[in-house]
Amino acid sequence: MALQITTLAERPEFTASLWDMDHTWQPFVLNDPIADLFYAFATTTYRDHVLVADDDSEPGRLVARACMIPFVREGGELPDDGWDGVIRSGRLARERGLAADAVSALEITVRRDLQGKGLSSVMVAVMRDHAARLGHRELVAPVRPNHKHLEPHTPMSEYAFRTRPDGLPHDPWLRVHVRAGGTIVKVAPRSMVVPGTLAEWRAWTGLPFDRTGPVEVPGALTPVHCDVPHDHAVYVEPNVWVSHPLT
Repeated sequence: MALQITTLAERPEFTASLWDMDHTWQPFVLNDPIADLFYAFATTTYRDHVLVADDDSEPGRLVARACMIPFVREGGELPDDGWDGVIRSGRLARERGLAADAVSALEITVRRDLQGKGLSSVMVAVMRDHAARLGHRELVAPVRPNHKHLEPHTPMSEYAFRTRPDGLPHDPWLRVHVRAGGTIVKVAPRSMVVPGTLAEWRAWTGLPFDRTGPVEVPGALTPVHCDVPHDHAVYVEPNVWVSHPLT
């Protein structure tokens, strides 16, 4: 497989199919209301920050995509609101005419039938290179550990820093980032917040959501907080801030 990876600006023919690629994201994750501040503009405003990949076996068919957003980093600390925070910051900076001074990864998505073949590592490396070409000295990433859903009740502060005997992170996706040169910095305790009515959560998950209290949802990193009398449930997802120095 010979990959060709470019920006969406360089290959605008991928615009129409960018979101059609078969993926493994759970429906509730796609309903974070902050997402529309980026994804609605990804193919126009942020085309230079979207990477697209295809290969020589099926030219023109997406293999993977990766998205980044420039944002304003206030002070030295990375924000506790992680993924939501950098999208909000980036969008507000653009609307207010402020110069962004940092860049954050938002996602790397590999086509379902090609997962497990090392393409995510390739996309991390290319994302790092592209951020450096854009003039940044650091790429940060609010990483969603891909095995955390197997332990929804384990605090992220414990899970994120768990290591194997060789010193690398226990979690496979965190391990990819560290092997690429990243350093785990801290937990973003409220990186993604997804509120919804009970009817919406039932539609997203197929679960009854008929009892007040924590609900374990397949694919969720923590339990969803369900409040039956008030007809809503809220998912607060922690992520893990990883810093990739580029110089």
